[in-house]
Amino acid sequence: MKFYEYDAKKLFAKEGIPVLEGHVAYSPEQAMEFASDMRSPVAIKSQVLVGGRGKSGGIKFADNPGEAYYAASSLFGMEIKGETVKHLLIEKKANIKREFFLTISIDRMAKKSVIITSSEGGVDIEELAKTNPEKINKFYVNPLEEFLPYQAREIGRKVGVGNDLISSFGSIVWRLFRVFSKYDAQIAEINPLILTEEGLIAADAKLEVENDSLFRHEDLFQLVEFKPKEFSFVKLDGDIAVVGNGAGLTLTGMDVIKYYGGNPATFLDIGGGASENTIEKALNIVLHYDPVKVVFLNILGGITRADDVAKGVIDILNKSKRKPKIVIRLTGTNEEEGQRLLDEAGIPYETSMEKAAQKAVELCNSLKSS
Repeated sequence: MKFYEYDAKKLFAKEGIPVLEGHVAYSPEQAMEFASDMRSPVAIKSQVLVGGRGKSGGIKFADNPGEAYYAASSLFGMEIKGETVKHLLIEKKANIKREFFLTISIDRMAKKSVIITSSEGGVDIEELAKTNPEKINKFYVNPLEEFLPYQAREIGRKVGVGNDLISSFGSIVWRLFRVFSKYDAQIAEINPLILTEEGLIAADAKLEVENDSLFRHEDLFQLVEFKPKEFSFVKLDGDIAVVGNGAGLTLTGMDVIKYYGGNPATFLDIGGGASENTIEKALNIVLHYDPVKVVFLNILGGITRADDVAKGVIDILNKSKRKPKIVIRLTGTNEEEGQRLLDEAGIPYETSMEKAAQKAVELCNSLKSS
């Protein structure tokens, strides 16, 4: 049984192997949301059960949520060695200083498990074995003896990781062997194992478990999906992003935009109890979505506080490099404080949804005609 990268990484993380923060996306919109949530450049990785996806164009990078949307759109439905891409892993893009190769499998000729390492990661190990065999190190594990941490550290020394990394490298080797043994794996692999400012991290994960042993590992079938979305996002064909706190209010905002002759670019419901942080994440999506010329933020504060909304708006506008126009309807709980904050920041607002929607349409039309 082969495991997708994201499931293998969950298992690796459970066993103490460091992995990158990642979330599984089943649509370009979800990829966009996760990229916004991470607030950093991301890697967008096709989830397939075959190798060579990088060489096939199955991995892309994005600096912002808008780029993530378009990169994800190009990957969904793509075929990699006969397998169709149906979901993606969205991870924070790592600042890589060095790459290593680490794999554990069974050498059937030697009738032993073998740990293979190399100071060159992210490569085709079979090709490396032909061109630079001296860069590959093999360690055979005696099946009658326990594999001990000091042996794992010695493997690190032979790879040449440096004295400062021997302990952490050895720990990962030992923990990966524990995964391999505990789950009756045929192969457990990290390629590449990367060195970053945070230390060594499994940038990829491969796990294949012997089918006949699955009856012993019910927990493998209980791997949970990554965290649910914080809000609902739907891409539309217009140029005015509509953001509201509640599905009904967001739909009403879209209707009013249409009434005044505009075309919504998004439906983005941030929910009834949206925090300052949620406001920032939502706006980070629409501010980086290229078709958007104007953002219509429609907030009727109940549980959502107007001052939290104002703080989120101010913060994300200060951070964003792309500056589409924004029209805000803001009223409800703590509205005076929220409106004061917007006044001080020089950001206009309305208390009437109709006036705000009309202004958003007029502003969008003026931008298109200029």
